Amino acid sequence: MLFRDRMWSVPGDEAWRRREKTRKRKEYTLQAVLVLLLVSVLASLSLNVAENLEAKNIRSGFDFLFGPAGFDIGEKLIAFQSSDALWKAFLNGLFNTLRVSCWAILSATVLGVVVGAMRISRHPMLRFLGAAHVEAYRNVPLLVLLLAIYLVVTELLPGVRQAWHVGNWIYLSKTGLLYAAPLMGFKAVLCGLGVGLLGAWAGYKTALRRTTGLFAGLIGLAAFAVTYVLVWVLCGVVGGWDVPVATRFSMRGGSQLTPEFLTIWLGLTMFTSAAIAEIVRAGVQAVRPGQWHAAYALGLTRGQTVSYVVFPQAMRLAIPPLASQYMNLTKNSSLAVMVGYPDIVNIGNTAINVSAQALEVIAIIMAVYLTINLVIAMIMNAVNAVIMRAPQ
Repeated sequence: MLFRDRMWSVPGDEAWRRREKTRKRKEYTLQAVLVLLLVSVLASLSLNVAENLEAKNIRSGFDFLFGPAGFDIGEKLIAFQSSDALWKAFLNGLFNTLRVSCWAILSATVLGVVVGAMRISRHPMLRFLGAAHVEAYRNVPLLVLLLAIYLVVTELLPGVRQAWHVGNWIYLSKTGLLYAAPLMGFKAVLCGLGVGLLGAWAGYKTALRRTTGLFAGLIGLAAFAVTYVLVWVLCGVVGGWDVPVATRFSMRGGSQLTPEFLTIWLGLTMFTSAAIAEIVRAGVQAVRPGQWHAAYALGLTRGQTVSYVVFPQAMRLAIPPLASQYMNLTKNSSLAVMVGYPDIVNIGNTAINVSAQALEVIAIIMAVYLTINLVIAMIMNAVNAVIMRAPQ
């Protein structure tokens, strides 16, 4: 009878419904048991940790975040003093982590796409240079690369008085990169972002009439960058410039990219661009040769074939591993502590020395990286969904 029910029942009849209810009941029961078991284990661990901390007279909790920090920060995007609350120090560390991660993701993506295109170029010299870039940076540990770049920046660059410069606008020396900035300061940045978004939208809509949605998006990003720079320069022309000025012992004025920021930014860019280049190359080579031949048979040029046929299909394969590389880059930014860049890990280490609450600080650092990577995963999943819905 049971065999007959399995053979002849179809979705929608009574026997099938009973079996589905039984199956779901078993699954929900098993899941509930696993959840209860996990909660019990976590509760037991928490009680054990609390008892051990109390036995050793170590205070616990997050009240220390509202006490004075007791230390200063070299690079801060929001105003901060040593007498301010410790949570503001962590906030500066978070902003510094996001700052270097975002810049490195953008530059590594651009450089990785260029090197990936060089790897599949017909020109032998371009192929050799692309392969040299990939093999050099992919096979060197990131920590060693950061230390090498930091040595170059801090030891081999000229001193302040002998800084390499472009007029009075840009100076490069052991103290980092100094450049002229609008006197409007953060207002110029906000104006550039606002107008840049409008420019990106206009560029995307205009390009969408003549090309695919993927390339229209790239053109929109390029329009945002160009518009942002133009508005930023216009703010300096209208409101005046804060130009770096050489003093007796150093430089003052303008904006600065410190040696620590330059080191971690360049290191992450070079290291990650090698992996992105291989992802791009693999995605393009995964497109069947018949796609190229069909496009040529229709009279498309090589550029049109790449733009309309090959690259959109390659991106479907490249987006998932790109998401992993972006998350790896964000986690690798924690190595900034080795060169003294005040990211969230650096601030956390200092906070442990001041407050002696290592468990809470480590939990904060883990929560920060978990949240950032979950946001990156959500964004890349949305991009992947858009690309997968696009017609081939």
